[in-house]
Amino acid sequence: MRIGIGYDVHKLVKGRKLIIGGVEIPHEKGLLGWSDGDVLLHAIIDALIGALGEGDIGAHFPPGDVNYKGISSLKLLEFVNELMRNRGYSINNIDSTVVAELPKIAPYIADIRRLVASTLAVPVELVNVKGKTEEGLGFTGDKKGIKAYAVCLIHKEI
Repeated sequence: MRIGIGYDVHKLVKGRKLIIGGVEIPHEKGLLGWSDGDVLLHAIIDALIGALGEGDIGAHFPPGDVNYKGISSLKLLEFVNELMRNRGYSINNIDSTVVAELPKIAPYIADIRRLVASTLAVPVELVNVKGKTEEGLGFTGDKKGIKAYAVCLIHKEI
């Protein structure tokens, strides 16, 4: 068994869609990024890559690489899932937290879990997503950005 930890943060800006966990969430601002800026999927991807001992998300999808400009992070997650499966690993579980003052993500968690699980071809029970605020503290509390944490446990298939 191997464990991985992921973290990501993106600035909120006008003129971008807000995509979290592959789900478009209505909001006046979106996340700035080279891809779609999906902070949750980036944290999950980083956790999976870390569990594999394969560096980090930037090593696989470098910022500035035209191949990834505006790409859906679901596509990046598919690539990482294929990498993991090719190395002979399967997911035990993923636990994640999105930290945002606004918007509240609770109404979208079920859809996010289903989409992440479907993309990874695992039962939805293996994917957990939580939403938290920072009670008005820090850059997320000031509504300047959103961050996410993820941890995963994977195992080698026999």
